[in-house]
Amino acid sequence: MKKTAIYPGSFDPPTNGHIDIIKRGLKIFDTIIIAILINPAKQSLFTIEERIEFLNESLKGHPNIEVDSYSGLLVDYAAQRKAQAILRGMRAVSDFEYEFQLALMNRSLNRKIETVFLMTGLRWIYISSSIVKEAACFGGDVASMVPPIVNQKLKEKFKPAK
Repeated sequence: MKKTAIYPGSFDPPTNGHIDIIKRGLKIFDTIIIAILINPAKQSLFTIEERIEFLNESLKGHPNIEVDSYSGLLVDYAAQRKAQAILRGMRAVSDFEYEFQLALMNRSLNRKIETVFLMTGLRWIYISSSIVKEAACFGGDVASMVPPIVNQKLKEKFKPAK
């Protein structure tokens, strides 16, 4: 049986930490569907379409990865896509309580879908999309933290006014 995982998130923007989790997840799963949550209540820097483009460009050459968007309950989306698992990355102990609660809620909603946690690689443990955006906003060099296409688009977004 083909093993499929959903890797959900906002990916606003995708970081090298995200890419690391996805590539390592491919050692466990045959297919990973990266699922970008459509959340009208959240103000995003990049559109869903831009984030899909970033992820597709950053992961080209991996035919067993699909990038999609969804709204509603994650477990409903996972069941619709016939996934057996939800893949989540954890950076630090501070992530654990929130991720644990989500995993338990998802399990109570659909016992057929497991949650699998991967610890972020040490190189990326301090990186989050929020921190990257803030650093880029103030002119910080985030090239080592994000895929090249994301770095370029961040520079364009936060170009100093003339």
